[in-house]
Amino acid sequence: MRPPPPPPPPLLLLWPLLLQLGGCGAAAPPADSRSQLPAPENPKIHLYNDQQVLSWEPVSLTNDTRPVVYRVQFKYSASDTWSNVRIPNCTRITATECNFTHTSRSKGFPMHFNVSLRVRAEQAEHVSAWGTVPWFEHYRNVTIGPPENIWVTPGEGSLIIRFSPPFDVDDPSTATFFYHVHYWEKEGRKQEKGPFRSNSIVLDDLKPLREYCLQVQAQILWKLSSTNIYSAPGHPSNITCLKTTIDASTKLQRDVLVAIGTFLVLAMLAGSCLFLVLKYRGLIKYWFHSPPSIPLQIEEYLRDPVQPILEALDKDSSPKDEPWDSVSVVSCPEKE
Repeated sequence: MRPPPPPPPPLLLLWPLLLQLGGCGAAAPPADSRSQLPAPENPKIHLYNDQQVLSWEPVSLTNDTRPVVYRVQFKYSASDTWSNVRIPNCTRITATECNFTHTSRSKGFPMHFNVSLRVRAEQAEHVSAWGTVPWFEHYRNVTIGPPENIWVTPGEGSLIIRFSPPFDVDDPSTATFFYHVHYWEKEGRKQEKGPFRSNSIVLDDLKPLREYCLQVQAQILWKLSSTNIYSAPGHPSNITCLKTTIDASTKLQRDVLVAIGTFLVLAMLAGSCLFLVLKYRGLIKYWFHSPPSIPLQIEEYLRDPVQPILEALDKDSSPKDEPWDSVSVVSCPEKE
């Protein structure tokens, strides 16, 4: 029979306990020398219309002047693998944002996908911990702006509204926009019409020659499944005010009424003037009668009193000798 093995040395029995307590000169396991940078703070995703922008606060180091760069990675909910964002290039960038918005150089993330993002700082051989962003779905988390390029044309007791959607959806079979119009007569009660699928809307049954104000609001409907539909309203547009017009028959009636009213007013004014003239003709004759004038000789005397007035009057009033023509009488002998 083999004898039992000798007991272990006392130091070996105490080694696990020494590791836990960190005493007796036991060395702690070495730390990762690469993780020596602070992680980027406040990473957040900005989703407005079709914009997709990830931003974060810069990492600042007081004792090191070497540049700090950043790396952004993403993954979809159906995958467990993180991938670098290369289009646009967000691997080792000095900027503190990464713009994924769909452009000619970037496809952006699909609007109906579940996306997760993370970012870390890098400096030479040192890296920071990852700063993660909560997952997002563009259609679910986007802030929808007002419709764009709004154009309102007045009609005959109506307003014709044309506009563009806030942004283009990537799959019209699963997501689409509906529109609501809020309108009211100036100083009147607000009304609403909708939803409309078209981006050309006619508001009819309005009063002619009245000023109306309106706002257009978009609403997205996202079909997750046959029974699950997500809906979210957007911001309303700026207020637009315009006056409606009238049709030809109404305009003709208005012109006829204006002509008749003008004729009646002129007739009333003429009748009133004639009545006043007949009633106050003596006073009017007195007002318009020319005052008596002073004879010319008296006026000259008043200007020059030295001249005797009576002699001047007698001189001027003495009859003048009328000239006579000489008449010759010619007799002709009568013939026998």
